[in-house]
Amino acid sequence: MSAAPVHFAEQQVVVFRLATENYGIDIFRVSEIIRLREITPIPGSALHLRGLVNLRGKTIPVISLRSRFGLATDEDGDNTRIIVVEGEHGLVGIVVDAVCEVLTLESESIEDKPSLIDDPDTEFVRGVARNEDRLITLLDLDKALNI
Repeated sequence: MSAAPVHFAEQQVVVFRLATENYGIDIFRVSEIIRLREITPIPGSALHLRGLVNLRGKTIPVISLRSRFGLATDEDGDNTRIIVVEGEHGLVGIVVDAVCEVLTLESESIEDKPSLIDDPDTEFVRGVARNEDRLITLLDLDKALNI
């Protein structure tokens, strides 16, 4: 027996790129977007925890979403950014390859994640949005940030 379909309301998302894929997170969770800066590694930490950054006197953890999602690591480039988001325990930075845009997604363009991808490896996905000729994977930010 399948679960009832999830109905999404219109929402604004920050769209970013990892490798060749587009992802979206709720804009209301985003505190700011900053250029990549020096990240102090934490010895013995999880591979996806890149380390700590100083943000105006506050020390915040920084997560590599590439590592978190099991994607191949890549060199940081000119477009690499840290998206500072509100996590369960305060501010957290997430490193992305590039921030693309802010979009308003109409409710009819948003679908629940397909049941075929409903397994532990896709726990970070909460839905998929169609925008023009591309798909945007909508992330469950709380699950993705679970350090």
